[in-house]
Amino acid sequence: MSEIRVRFAPSPTGKVHIGNIRAAIYNWLFARHTGGKFLLRVEDTDLERSTPEAIAVLFDCMKWLGLDWDEEVFYQTKNVKRHLEVVDQLLASGHAYKVEKTSRDGKTGVVTMFRMPKEGVIEFDDIVKGHMAKKAEDIQDFAIVRSDGSPIFHIANVVDDIDQRVTHIIRGDDHVENTFKHICIFRALGAEVPKYGHLSMIVNQQGKPYSKRDGAAFVGEYREQGYLPEALFNYLLLLGWNPGDDREVLTREEMVKLFELEKVHVTAAMFDPKKLAWMNGEYIKKIPANEFRDMMVRSATAEGSSSRNLGEYAVSLRSDLRSVSERIAWWDYLAAQIQVRTKFLKDIPGAIRCFVSDDYPFDEKAVEKRLKKPGVKELLLDLVERFSKVEDWTAPALEAVVKELSQGNGMGPWVHPIRVAVSGRGEGIGLFEMLQLLGKDTTLARLRHAAETLCA
Repeated sequence: MSEIRVRFAPSPTGKVHIGNIRAAIYNWLFARHTGGKFLLRVEDTDLERSTPEAIAVLFDCMKWLGLDWDEEVFYQTKNVKRHLEVVDQLLASGHAYKVEKTSRDGKTGVVTMFRMPKEGVIEFDDIVKGHMAKKAEDIQDFAIVRSDGSPIFHIANVVDDIDQRVTHIIRGDDHVENTFKHICIFRALGAEVPKYGHLSMIVNQQGKPYSKRDGAAFVGEYREQGYLPEALFNYLLLLGWNPGDDREVLTREEMVKLFELEKVHVTAAMFDPKKLAWMNGEYIKKIPANEFRDMMVRSATAEGSSSRNLGEYAVSLRSDLRSVSERIAWWDYLAAQIQVRTKFLKDIPGAIRCFVSDDYPFDEKAVEKRLKKPGVKELLLDLVERFSKVEDWTAPALEAVVKELSQGNGMGPWVHPIRVAVSGRGEGIGLFEMLQLLGKDTTLARLRHAAETLCA
């Protein structure tokens, strides 16, 4: 078998849709699995939208996702002369003809049309969808050169595939009708027809094509929201394919080894934002602990404050931690607590703010629900008294105090008010681990402040 050559051929507009990038992922994996070549072709004939900036966005998205390509980037605009030479061949062989047409705006010009066969059946074996067939007479002749002399997608696409020696074309099933036309062009030129695989659409929960109305639809948006490239890559792969077992989180090496086009699903793939968020959290858990800790330190420093540098403040937060090793251990412990609960990198600054600054926001709903109830003020002041007597300021020792107060009836009435009082939030890491990290002086001061200023 000759070398497998596949291509990703986007028309850059400045935004890369997740449906298009999923096609790129499938092409890339197929090439890497088979030892073939993954080619990048920029179909940049729409000069108004295919600007250098738009092309740069495309490259950036692909590099971010680890979609490296083989050989030089192929730009369609540089092959226009070749497109028109092939059109001349089709005119000479009778497979094309010119006709005068009037456009919608009333302008008349000469358009070059491809002459479809009038008899027989156009058929091919789709690697994903199975046998596909359509009567030739059901497809009308179609334009391949506009009246301004510029080649249209159909002819440019086929000629470029021939010139790039593409063996397999993997693209969305919205191109199925185009495929019947393109097969006829390949045959008219006496060229070998590539093998085709058409991918099902990505749909929303209502079964309609996933779009901006359903949430983030472009790769750049997921990057801005704090998704890891590995998580987005993994999730998009599973929209239409699975390894054949219960595994969902896969290494890139496992993906390459297991991916087969024949296992791609025929049915539409429903996009589930919650599943993607879960997967992102799973990949965040895989970040080496020291790298995640460093991310947190950078987040604290970048967050800034009108009164102090949060990064510097975080290091000096625990006055009882004199040595550098103790402070690093503090950060390591905080990172361990935060990392397993983080779904998005963008959430890190908010999650750690109460640990690195006294200037943290309070969730109004959480305050109303947990601190405004009768008796909460007295509860917090009682805790100040009890916690002040704790010598061993550790999570287990602090939990023992509250457990004794609850007398086996559940610690909720104490846990929830304490959390809001010391962090301003209704959720976060384990409460007693939080108190250990904050330290005794800070915890007592915040409990007292909440009792005196926020409680009813």
